[in-house]
Amino acid sequence: MLNRLRKKKTAKKIWIVLAIVILPAFILWGAGSVGKGQKNIYIGKVFGRNITFIEYKNAFDAVRNQATLQFGEKLPEVQKYLNLEAQAWDRIILLAEAKRHKIKASDKEVTGLIQSYPFFQNKGRFDNQIYAQLLEYVFRTQPRIFEEQLRQNIIVSKFFNTVTSGVTVSEEESKDEYQKLNEEISIYYLACLPADFAKDITPSDDGLKKYFGDNSLEFKQPLSFNLEYAALSSEGEDEKKIKDKIDNLLLRLRKKADFSKLAQENNLGLKETGFFAQTDPIPGIGWSQDILNLISKAKPQEILPPVYMEKKYYILKLKERKEPYIPDFETIKDKVREAFVNNESRKAARERIENCLAKLQETRQGNSSSIDFESIAKDYNLKYGATGFFKYNSYIENIGVSDNFFIQARSLNKDGFSQIIETPAGFYIAGLKEKKPADEEKFAGEKAQFTQKLIEQKKEEHFLKYLRDLKARAQSS
Repeated sequence: MLNRLRKKKTAKKIWIVLAIVILPAFILWGAGSVGKGQKNIYIGKVFGRNITFIEYKNAFDAVRNQATLQFGEKLPEVQKYLNLEAQAWDRIILLAEAKRHKIKASDKEVTGLIQSYPFFQNKGRFDNQIYAQLLEYVFRTQPRIFEEQLRQNIIVSKFFNTVTSGVTVSEEESKDEYQKLNEEISIYYLACLPADFAKDITPSDDGLKKYFGDNSLEFKQPLSFNLEYAALSSEGEDEKKIKDKIDNLLLRLRKKADFSKLAQENNLGLKETGFFAQTDPIPGIGWSQDILNLISKAKPQEILPPVYMEKKYYILKLKERKEPYIPDFETIKDKVREAFVNNESRKAARERIENCLAKLQETRQGNSSSIDFESIAKDYNLKYGATGFFKYNSYIENIGVSDNFFIQARSLNKDGFSQIIETPAGFYIAGLKEKKPADEEKFAGEKAQFTQKLIEQKKEEHFLKYLRDLKARAQSS
């Protein structure tokens, strides 16, 4: 069927428009390799099966093409946020699990999906010339490979539906969520900020040494690495030639050839990252979970399997590996001082607002009068404030993101007060000032559409949790 699709007659006049098509996010999590004859360079395992570099590269190409379908010409702007390398591994894992569930996609389904994309059409009909030119110049992918990638996308879409088929939303859940997202509240608040205590804390050297001794693990430096690497661009290069060149480089490096001389002979710039932590981006390369996975198991001077990312192949050598260690006190004395002051000022702030809360609770017993937040703030030397109306998941001026304040305050009556709300900036007690309920009539009109969106959201959350568990099983097998 796909051969017939490629061979059918099309109009000569071609209008090439690559539209931005927003597809369901789960399609980006896709499925595995389409290449054959891969060389046995293994870069990981999934469910106990070795994954070759070529298989991973094919999966990466597939998620990159899917991102092109989704974002079109905006892809260069958003690609750094997508983590296509991690999505390639998700693709391999999900395809393996979908295969275990015997999920398949027919040629007819693939053909239908291709014909449905508006950017492959001319005057509302599929145009084979547009299709061929876009694959060649935009996707840089052969038709048969692209079609297999789409087949795998359909399989994962079906798998998503299988995993999430039982997810539903009751009328009560829908109404409660609508109320939460659309009602507005305003609050009074008391604030106790550690920054107000920090200026009065002057630790002695003995105090700092004791703090360091008691909390030395807080200052432990993580596992770190130093890499040598050379990058080969794949853009505009013959795929077979570049893979042959990489194989030759790796062969000579594994026979102890000098990396610097080898890079010079092949007109490659050899670079060194310097030490970087396991949790940091790699200097000169960027964030790559694949490289971090490889170096975490490698020994110094070991040549690593090649890694493909952002249209480049990286040839890597682990030059040095530094195990986790705790620096001596004098080396990090300033960091110890900062940590000590932060810790003590936070303890002092918490203690003061806890005393205030205890007094509020004592006063409230047997007393139904409203709380005078401003007066209490003066008694306990706390900051006092009041907000305008805000919604869930919005920003409150002088406080920050509202979620915790909103959830606690919406359940209060006007004479009540919250428990202590902790934020990075400090500690708060909130009271309800005013509430604007969501519009019941508006909800009645939007109920069906809102409920459907809520179901889709719950399905995505359910599937993400399933994927996290699946990845853990795939890695432990």
